[in-house]
Amino acid sequence: MKSLCGKGLRMSKMGLGTHPYLLGFDQLERLAERAAKGAEGYPPYNIEHLAPDGFRITLAVAGFAESDLSVTLEDRQLVIRGRQTETGGSRILLHRGIAARAFQRSFVLAEGLEVSGAQLENGLLDVDLRRHKPDSIVRTIPISRQNRGST
Repeated sequence: MKSLCGKGLRMSKMGLGTHPYLLGFDQLERLAERAAKGAEGYPPYNIEHLAPDGFRITLAVAGFAESDLSVTLEDRQLVIRGRQTETGGSRILLHRGIAARAFQRSFVLAEGLEVSGAQLENGLLDVDLRRHKPDSIVRTIPISRQNRGST
């Protein structure tokens, strides 16, 4: 099989920012890259679809108290942080299987997706999201007449 590159043909990947019918979506690629950077495996989580227009993110945060956790929304990015307070040296662990390290987990939210609440129960942190449908607006753009030859 002959290589296409040997004939001077070049294959290029067309991104969302360069597609002629998707104007202004170049930020979407950057959001996807930013979300992929935070793809660490701790803590484990589930994402559940709640019909008709909701989602639930559930993080396994065993050992974290409510005061050890924070849920913030930073420019369409949901950021969940956990940092356990240090207990005195009174405990001697023979085996440590429950992770107690600090974490930060980020989720990029689509336009119209809002956080409706967060609950901590039995070592699971649930963050509920709801999609609000935007109002459909039709706007007529006036067309003006302009001579291209004049400056």
